[in-house]
Amino acid sequence: MINKNWDIVLKDEFNKDYFKRLVLTVNTLYKQKEIFPPKNRIFYALKLTDYDEVKVVILAQDPYHGINEANGLAFSVNDGVRLPPSLKNIYKELYNDLKIPISSSGNLVNWAKEGVLLLNTILTVEKDKPASCRNIGWEIFSDAIVKKLNEKNTPVVFILWGAYARSKKKFITNKIHLVIEATHPSPFSANYGFFGSKPFSKTNEFLKKNNIKQINWKID
Repeated sequence: MINKNWDIVLKDEFNKDYFKRLVLTVNTLYKQKEIFPPKNRIFYALKLTDYDEVKVVILAQDPYHGINEANGLAFSVNDGVRLPPSLKNIYKELYNDLKIPISSSGNLVNWAKEGVLLLNTILTVEKDKPASCRNIGWEIFSDAIVKKLNEKNTPVVFILWGAYARSKKKFITNKIHLVIEATHPSPFSANYGFFGSKPFSKTNEFLKKNNIKQINWKID
């Protein structure tokens, strides 16, 4: 399905009844409504960052719901699309933390190729209707992904921004991993714990300490 090691890791998940129902539901939605991201990008995050390549996980809730925004990577938008407010704040914190210049591109594909799994826990959304694909089975699937990443015997950094992402902390029980928590980067909450949290330097310090190549956080 993904043509990566994820196919092996998630094999049992793909065979479960809920996932089969989910596939049928999603196929129907794409036929009947305007759903994002493009169908061939639903599993883009997993395709770009294979299971054995994951060093960092950034969890988000669901894709952007505007036209041409969602590209299959959490918090990321296609080139040429105006930066969403949350991503602007992520870039501000990146500059304050590591002095990496704020990019005009919102495409985070470089992060994915560096080993950062940019995972939406709900992988589809209807146009202009945030959280419209909640409770159709995606959360069960993404929880299984987090659990499988927790089983990795190499250290992983889990970056959890906001209450929804932080609710997944209960699945991260392996002591070799690092969990970094903060408020969501949205304009409504960024000033209450996101700004100044320094997730990017903390991540690289942890990777360096564990003799893992650090992330190059530059966008382009």
